Amino acid sequence: MGHFKFKRLKIVEQIAIVFFFAVLIPMIVSGIIINNINQQSMRYQLRESAVLIANMVSDEIDFFSNIINNSLEIVAVTINELPNDYQKTKYLNKVAKTFDNCEKLEIIKGKTQLKKKHDKNLEDNKATVSIPLEQDKFLVATYTLEDLQDELFSSLQDDARQIYVMTAEGKLIAAHNYTDSVFKETMSLLPKNLKTDKPVIFGDVKNQPLVYVHKQNPKITIIVNTTERVTNKAINDNRAKIILSFLFATLVILSVTALYIYYLYINIRQLFKGIIAISKGNYERQIRLLTTVFTPYEIIFLAFEFNRMAGEIHKSYLQLMKNNIELKKLNEFRSNLIDTVSHELRTPLTSIQGYTTRLMRQDIQIDEATKQKSLRIIKEQSERLKHLIEDLLTIPDIEDMRLRTNVESVWLYEVIENALLLIKNKDNKEIVVNVSEDFPEVSGDKGRLEQVFTNLIENAAKYAYPDTKIYVDAIVEDNMAKIFVKNKCDIIPKDKINTLFEKFIRLDDNTTRTTRGSGLGLFIVKGLVEAMKGSIKLSSDEEWGFCVEVDLELATDEVSI
Repeated sequence: MGHFKFKRLKIVEQIAIVFFFAVLIPMIVSGIIINNINQQSMRYQLRESAVLIANMVSDEIDFFSNIINNSLEIVAVTINELPNDYQKTKYLNKVAKTFDNCEKLEIIKGKTQLKKKHDKNLEDNKATVSIPLEQDKFLVATYTLEDLQDELFSSLQDDARQIYVMTAEGKLIAAHNYTDSVFKETMSLLPKNLKTDKPVIFGDVKNQPLVYVHKQNPKITIIVNTTERVTNKAINDNRAKIILSFLFATLVILSVTALYIYYLYINIRQLFKGIIAISKGNYERQIRLLTTVFTPYEIIFLAFEFNRMAGEIHKSYLQLMKNNIELKKLNEFRSNLIDTVSHELRTPLTSIQGYTTRLMRQDIQIDEATKQKSLRIIKEQSERLKHLIEDLLTIPDIEDMRLRTNVESVWLYEVIENALLLIKNKDNKEIVVNVSEDFPEVSGDKGRLEQVFTNLIENAAKYAYPDTKIYVDAIVEDNMAKIFVKNKCDIIPKDKINTLFEKFIRLDDNTTRTTRGSGLGLFIVKGLVEAMKGSIKLSSDEEWGFCVEVDLELATDEVSI
């Protein structure tokens, strides 16, 4: 049986789960609870309002009844004072016109006639109000129910409940929002034994309370029916509002949470990308956050510290690369030094050792001419070793900018002439010097300048085509003396030109070396020229394969040393 492997969730998934359990479920439960509380509250309110309306209608009926009875009592007092029936009838007809909704006022004798009148009015949908007079007579007022109903329900025109007013015999004498089907259903639920003079709730629908008031004086029953329309308006509409409110609140919470998660996720992805870039060696990568009000301070702080750390790592990496380059150059220098020493020192040492051994032999007779030739060769090879050692000792001074020069006014013509005497021109190539004797003096070290031009002219002669001339020209331009050393030779590649002023660099590599040299000449020349505040540059084209330009300052009256 394999072990259950727990899956690590992403931060978005975790926030979604937390949001579901911490927000959505509590909101749903709260919504259900609030909806139930609202339903209970509205149910209670519907019951109370139904009772209130039943009491209002009952009070209205009592009010109308009291007004009519009081009016009839006043009329009865007056009638008792009239002498004959004619005057009484005339008076009643006159007074009936002044009563609102009163159709007729009359005197009826005996209870039997009173009951007949009452039954007749019920059949004609009219109301009967009577008060007793003397001698078993009754003053009877007949009212039209249509007009009386309008006054009775005038304050309830906007109420959607159905209201019924019935006589003790069950005759409907007034109604509000009447529908036959609902009336019949309501009457089927009405209890047989009615309680008197107090509102009673009946029916079996919780949200549609029915209320009746059974009155003894007058003998009527008032029924208030809370219809489905009222229930929907009171409960369902409020329920819908609550649900919509919760949906809107949920939508707002979801929107704000979604924005927060979106910005948080984007910024965390930036952190991930930055970490991955650093792990793959991209130390220049910087984290750029999408900063808004939803961006936490900790994320901003973390990104800032990460960028600072990445910057420090990048600086260290660049320094390491620089150190590696320096080490590589140092290693190349070591290799070139070993190669130079092994190649350039072995030949003269071998010659010196060979000729010295020859001179020291006792078993042969050496003539004077042979001795002088051997000594001359030993001297030349010794000087060659000396120059090589001097060049090697000059390198640290040039690199550390510690090369000392005695700067003074120098006659350039003399310097070049002396250099021509010092060069080794084994092929006897013609050197054409286009420098006049009256050329302006330059600022420099005479001995060092002779070393510079000796090296340059010797190099030009060494690599020039056979039977070609070497040219030395000089001009004055922009208060500077420009001296050119040129020859005809193979074009030097551009990538090679930029490296010829470095240490141990030669035109012919170590494997195809055809001429003598340590590869230090141009490096030393450049160091000497720059020590005298001059400049040197090298070019190569089809006309002149080798062309060196040396720029020197013209001498002034006072030359600093």
